[in-house]
Amino acid sequence: MILVGFDIGGTKCAVSVGREVEGRPEVLQKRAIPTDRSVSAYEMLDRMCELAEQMTDKIDCIGISCGGPLDSKRGIIQSPPNLPGWDDIKVVEYLEKRFGCKAYLQNDANACAVAEWKYGAGAGCENMVFLTFGTGLGAGLILNGKLYVGASDMAGECGHIRLAPEGPVGFGKAGSFEGFCSGGGLAQLGQRMAKERLQKGGRVSFCEDISQLDKITAKSIAECANQGCEDALEVYRLCGEMLGKGLSILIDILNPERIVLGSIFQRCEHLLRESMEAVIEKESLCAAREVCQIVPALLGDDIGDYAALAVAAMGGE
Repeated sequence: MILVGFDIGGTKCAVSVGREVEGRPEVLQKRAIPTDRSVSAYEMLDRMCELAEQMTDKIDCIGISCGGPLDSKRGIIQSPPNLPGWDDIKVVEYLEKRFGCKAYLQNDANACAVAEWKYGAGAGCENMVFLTFGTGLGAGLILNGKLYVGASDMAGECGHIRLAPEGPVGFGKAGSFEGFCSGGGLAQLGQRMAKERLQKGGRVSFCEDISQLDKITAKSIAECANQGCEDALEVYRLCGEMLGKGLSILIDILNPERIVLGSIFQRCEHLLRESMEAVIEKESLCAAREVCQIVPALLGDDIGDYAALAVAAMGGE
């Protein structure tokens, strides 16, 4: 069965052609184009369709991965903030008419969760949580062997959970899970620490002076942490503690077998795990904690290739 994945993003859109071989994905071809905000959503979809047609003349099923908000049941993209002008786009109907096959839509966090569940670190699980832990903090939930999206496709928005009365801003909320545990959140934690220390005449390993605060990133802090710089290690320790606090909530409420963490955790597990586990040990229920593994995602930078194809492979499940 030939599967086609449409990965729709604010910066680029990619089309993958693949198939499942003995339950594993095989990407046969992939092409990407920049997202052109000067044209309509349907014009961009036309360009993606042309890419698909150049790569294959046979399509059995289409999977679509796109940032929310969206309505997966009706197959409609509903004004994602990174896609201005994509308002109530009937993407499933449009692609089904064009190619004469079934198409399925999921938000990008859910699509990545399905990919890790089917092909990656969540393989074999009945109950799994996937956290993006990248630019933001989104989640996909696999519960009782099925993707759980909730009543209005809003299940898994754990980045909005408030973990502290004050703190870095993420998901429009100070002190949120995303505020502490994301690329932007780590940068904010580093900026706060650096500003305080520099104003007191101290030194900061990842920032030379006040004028450089806006150049601090999760990556630049990690580079110093990996060199053993204590201030940078402290930023990641704090992030790990708040990660542990957020995960404890998910462990207690959902009782998953496995929590799979992507992006930053894949690269910086060694900087986060110790402080994360210390908090989980203190905060979560023992019976739930003991059956839950916390692991880095396996698909790495290729997850975008597999996510939309996994949605196609899953079909209407």
